[in-house]
Amino acid sequence: MPRLIACALSLLLLQPCARAQWDPDNGQWRTSDPAHVRVMTWNVRDAICSTSNRKQEQHGNWHAVVCIVASLRPDVLILQETGDNSGNGTGSGADSVADLTTTLDLFMNGGADPFVGGQVTSYVRKYAPDYDLPHVFVSSITDGFNRNVILSRFPFADLNGDGKATYSDIPFKQADGCSNAGTGGIRGFQHAEIDLPDDTYAGDLVIGNSHLKAGGTQSDRDDRAIAADKAAYIIYSWYAGAGTSTPDPNNKISDSPPATSVLSSDSAVIWGGDWNEDEVKNGAYRGPADRMVQGCVAGGSDGTDRDTTDATYDAAAEFFSGNTSTYSTSKLDYLAWWDSVASPARMVIFNSSPIPSGKYPPELLNYPNPVLASGSASDHRPVFVDFILPLAEPEPPGDFDLVFPGDGATDVARLAVLDWSPSSNADTYTVRVATDPAMTNLVVDEADLTETSYPLQAGQLQPCTTYYWGVTAFNDSGELDSTPYPAAFETHGVADMNDDGKYDTLDFLVFLNYFAGGQPEADLNLDGKVDTLDFLFFLNNWTAGC
Repeated sequence: MPRLIACALSLLLLQPCARAQWDPDNGQWRTSDPAHVRVMTWNVRDAICSTSNRKQEQHGNWHAVVCIVASLRPDVLILQETGDNSGNGTGSGADSVADLTTTLDLFMNGGADPFVGGQVTSYVRKYAPDYDLPHVFVSSITDGFNRNVILSRFPFADLNGDGKATYSDIPFKQADGCSNAGTGGIRGFQHAEIDLPDDTYAGDLVIGNSHLKAGGTQSDRDDRAIAADKAAYIIYSWYAGAGTSTPDPNNKISDSPPATSVLSSDSAVIWGGDWNEDEVKNGAYRGPADRMVQGCVAGGSDGTDRDTTDATYDAAAEFFSGNTSTYSTSKLDYLAWWDSVASPARMVIFNSSPIPSGKYPPELLNYPNPVLASGSASDHRPVFVDFILPLAEPEPPGDFDLVFPGDGATDVARLAVLDWSPSSNADTYTVRVATDPAMTNLVVDEADLTETSYPLQAGQLQPCTTYYWGVTAFNDSGELDSTPYPAAFETHGVADMNDDGKYDTLDFLVFLNYFAGGQPEADLNLDGKVDTLDFLFFLNNWTAGC
């Protein structure tokens, strides 16, 4: 069941950490923590297709979708109804995988349009230049009109050992339990295995995407239920091992070569799409959302979560109005997840219409009339969830050395800069200087340093004195002392004014010259003034032979 994963470590792992950017009342619509993973699903109603001649900054569906994606910046974006040229009214048929892949590159990056000519002047990175979704997977499954798409900030990688990272549909599976034989339905159950950065996250991610059959007849509902049961079986049996450590323990999934491992305990499956049925309005009937998170029955030990309990689907609402509809007055679009691994920081339906003036994301202002952007973009509204995922424990600080002064150094200036090499994974350093090798009589004890140097200050060290110094590196996983710890050094004798290694009349004459001229070289007590105290300081050290 849900467990909140602490995210304070993100401040360490993702330095520099930006201030919170989730504040829609002030036009800020991004994540509140850089470690949150925003997943968004959207049926874009044919707005993204190769023959669109409206890839321009104008009142068009392409431009509206561009501005909304640039505003919300999901880390993973799953789309339905892409590539339908006839549906867009600008061509015929469904785009090929290659053509739609090219079109999505134009959508993100702009460029010369090989399909209708000219330059694309409306594209996501024009309005969000520091944002990108470079990893693109276009499903090979089409209903003759459109395709499903997964775009990701993170790379795709094989997670279950079958040599594949992306799947346009689930492998054929035999009937088992409440799940019929077959594959993922009319448009397939597209999914991708995603490699999250190991230095930030403890696990990885599987993203699923499906566009279930539309319609209100009993056969339409049955089609959705059958497809949902098969998707649920894959999530539960293949990726979670049906509660075991073995993928597909009943040997019903025709994966070739077969998967060799289930997901790690810190990895999650998140899936969504246009499921074409409102679970609130369908009465006692178990629709596709319920089936995909509950398995064969609600409750029990056959839920599709990693821990065999029921998973969760979103309860998203529009921020300002609280409206929960994604299509007309119904909720047809969903995100679901393993709630034993992932937790939602927020669940939101984005609709530009209820947003008060002055509270739009700044990127949406590139649309000529922001209040109309959602209606122009699609008949569906996007749903996004900001997920809190298990974070990686940082490695403890790595070995590092003292650089200056080295062990045994002599004639070190009292205002020298202490230097050390960087420690890998270190967050902060503490530098200490003491008059004893046990480091108990401290004259310098400076903590929370983020640089690898420390300039000594006036009054901290005395001349002709042996000191011991060392540095300790810290992060939330531990601490480590420098090599060596400590190192010994001796400070410069201030009375040797001509630096000849002797304390004699020449030093006295040199000092008098500096002193008479009020020169900074005569400020021996480092108080910023040349006065009698400096003369006494010199005499004391000169007669002591230092």
